[in-house]
Amino acid sequence: MKPKTLDPFFKPRHIAIVGASSNPGKIGFTVLSNLLEAGFQGAISPVNPKAETIQNLQVTKRIADLPEGLDMAVLTIPRDQVLPSLKELAARGVRSVVVITAGFKEVGKEGYHLEQEIIELAEANNIALLGPNCLGLINTTAHVNVTFAAGTPPVGNIAFFSQSGALCQAILDWALGENVGFSSFISLGNKAVLNEGDMLRHLGSDPDTDVVLGYIENVSNGQEFIQAAQAMTHKKPVLLIKSGTSAAGAKAASSHTGAIAGSDQAYEAAFEKGGIIRVKDVSTLFTLAQAFSSQPLPKGPNLAIVTNSGGPGIMTADACEGSHLNIAKLNESTVKRMREFLPSFASLYNPVDIIGDADATRYVKTIEAVLEDSNVDSLLILLTPTGSIIDHIPDLSRRIAELTEQAGKPVFVCYMGKMAVAEGQSILQQAKIPCYNFPEPAIQSLEAMYRYKQWQGRSQEPIETFEVDKPAAAQVIERVTSSNQRAGGTEIVEFQAQRMLEAYNLPTPQTALAQTSDQAVEAAERIGYPIVLKIASADISHKSDVGGVAVNLKSPEEVKKTFIELTSKAKARRPEAYITGCLVQEMAPQGVKEIIVGFKRDEQFGPLLMFGLGGIYVEVLKDIAFKLAPVSRNEARELIRGIRSYMLLKGVRGETGVNIEAIVDIILKMSQLAMDFPEIGEAEFNPVLVNDQTAIVADVRMMLG
Repeated sequence: MKPKTLDPFFKPRHIAIVGASSNPGKIGFTVLSNLLEAGFQGAISPVNPKAETIQNLQVTKRIADLPEGLDMAVLTIPRDQVLPSLKELAARGVRSVVVITAGFKEVGKEGYHLEQEIIELAEANNIALLGPNCLGLINTTAHVNVTFAAGTPPVGNIAFFSQSGALCQAILDWALGENVGFSSFISLGNKAVLNEGDMLRHLGSDPDTDVVLGYIENVSNGQEFIQAAQAMTHKKPVLLIKSGTSAAGAKAASSHTGAIAGSDQAYEAAFEKGGIIRVKDVSTLFTLAQAFSSQPLPKGPNLAIVTNSGGPGIMTADACEGSHLNIAKLNESTVKRMREFLPSFASLYNPVDIIGDADATRYVKTIEAVLEDSNVDSLLILLTPTGSIIDHIPDLSRRIAELTEQAGKPVFVCYMGKMAVAEGQSILQQAKIPCYNFPEPAIQSLEAMYRYKQWQGRSQEPIETFEVDKPAAAQVIERVTSSNQRAGGTEIVEFQAQRMLEAYNLPTPQTALAQTSDQAVEAAERIGYPIVLKIASADISHKSDVGGVAVNLKSPEEVKKTFIELTSKAKARRPEAYITGCLVQEMAPQGVKEIIVGFKRDEQFGPLLMFGLGGIYVEVLKDIAFKLAPVSRNEARELIRGIRSYMLLKGVRGETGVNIEAIVDIILKMSQLAMDFPEIGEAEFNPVLVNDQTAIVADVRMMLG
């Protein structure tokens, strides 16, 4: 059981350093030095059996001599001493432990088993344990630094956690160089007990943290992580880097969905469901962090641009074109106001180009006018160091800082240059106004802020469920499972899965199983010509591989002859297969488009739904979208809109669009099926035939396990 509060970590009153050292080359020396230099106001107990004092502090010889109910212990001792020391600390009622020591599951089997013993001990004694194999922890507001990194960052409102200790050190060094402030800095290490979900829960309620950043390589508990993220991101933004995005380690899968839906797609979908902003690199992580931590969120997408150079203004407008932002249409009253003081050849419409000879006064008047425009949600000020403005950039920067403080809207600045604008950039940074060398990062930051604002405003839509015959579907799985124990297979092939489609009231072509050619003719007469014949065998996954499909059969003679041909050909090509017969199915209606709906069960996050157009669109172009189940009706619509070729479904150049809501219903039923039966590892409706009237599941495959 995990502790309910992490206050002993972040706000300790008494810290013991087990393995404290007077040798500057030892980690135990650096951790103690950092704690002292951070100005920790509580009690500090260095623990070392061989010393009397360390760094002018009285040494405790044994863990058994520490006071009971200690808030935090930091272990900087050899690996073999960690478990015995932890047992002694548990006996003293320690509330939190940081294990900096390495050599556990990251090094092999022996270390793994030792780590498992540590986990059991910590959980049995309700100890919040960070690590092992971690850099440590910093909390600037509590003046705590129990890391072996160099230096403590200034106080700020950004929290950072990482699975990589080396990355922690690099980012900490960067933060010190850029004077970026942090509230907390946490190295997770092996995540034996505390993980990223625990950090999100704590930091979500931390009054000193406004923005959370993180670097993760994997997630310990997928559902717990998403729940923690959803709870936090409605209050504060979370920006994460997820490494390991290649498909090199993906397992082979039999369906299109299984083959395409890899681990990275699952993480992408999990981040979306949790409201997390995924960032691709460290540079962008801190560009966005500084924006979120210093400026209010934009109320809408409308951006105004003020520039003294036409080229950068056009570049910025182009960058907006490919984003979720709009170039704001200024009110006529704003244009009229600017006409009174801007030159006649200035561009008064957004982007507002105040011309290269603009001085600070012209800039300030224009900024005031644009910020007061009700159509403007955010402002980007561009400046190139030309003309007389060069000598007045520091003064202009101070006026921009004053105007921004009163604006109530996000204001970003782009000073294009280096030497001439350095002082102005410094003034803006001190005033917590994001300042960039080029416009693209500013647009990227504003877009991220706007999309996060949209996420915050989303209401939680209930998950829709359908009345289904779940026992009937379970019966199919039970029959397949029992027969597969003998045969060794795991697939529910089409003729078996038809009963599951019926149980979930999914629209299908009229279908019948025929075990003889006479039965096939009877079924065809009942369904109506033309019909399709498909080989039915639990041992044959890919019907086309054995020539097991025939279409557009129009007479009893044709049906009878084709039935015999299909079954004979299948038996010749797959002599070991048991041929049940053939499925007799009505032909697809005219004017349909093919789509694919599927899911693959991710080990961490559960069923990952997939949607795309069929045929070459899925196989060659990989034009597909993903979401984690369960999904709401709106989320199902978002899944459909997520493909690049969505307009082909919507209808282009006078073509009638397809019935989108019919597709939505199929996605929702697939989602429900995935949640109802954890035994199903992957499933696929391919193709689903859709036109302006209906959507029909024409073929289905499911894999157990």
